[in-house]
Amino acid sequence: MSRLMNFLIQTRNYATKPKKIGGVRYGLVTYFPRHPDHQDPPITPTKLLMVKRVKPYKGNPYWHKRILDILKLDNISSDIAVVKNTPEICAQLWTIKHLVKITPINLPENLPDDDSKSTVLHENGDFLLAPRVDPARERATEEHLNNPKRLNRDILCYELRMRWLNPYDT
Repeated sequence: MSRLMNFLIQTRNYATKPKKIGGVRYGLVTYFPRHPDHQDPPITPTKLLMVKRVKPYKGNPYWHKRILDILKLDNISSDIAVVKNTPEICAQLWTIKHLVKITPINLPENLPDDDSKSTVLHENGDFLLAPRVDPARERATEEHLNNPKRLNRDILCYELRMRWLNPYDT
């Protein structure tokens, strides 16, 4: 009985809603600031984005799978893709935003011109460069590793084992 009464009571309001005044338009989005004198801080978009798949590949439509294939995110979910922050790539990422995690990469201010070997990309998007080792220290390390008098693990294990097996040999 209550279901019938509920059906009779419900009405829809098709009247137009009053427009809100004081909004700032950003493309298709209208933003209503909390304070009228609010100024947005200037932003500089990052040049690179790190994309990681967080949802399964299986069970998605072919157009989502095609984009994941282009980004090479179709095999292992822990794989990441580093892509440029261009409008074309952003449009592709917009269609699969529910399948991936997108993190902006924070590059250091002064990138070296030469090919650096010691770089690290963290999960939070920090891209770190390790400083180059001076040649004197690198040369000293090479001399230490190649020194014939140095006892490495294999030699030390062998010598101690021989002393354990033959303790009284002179």
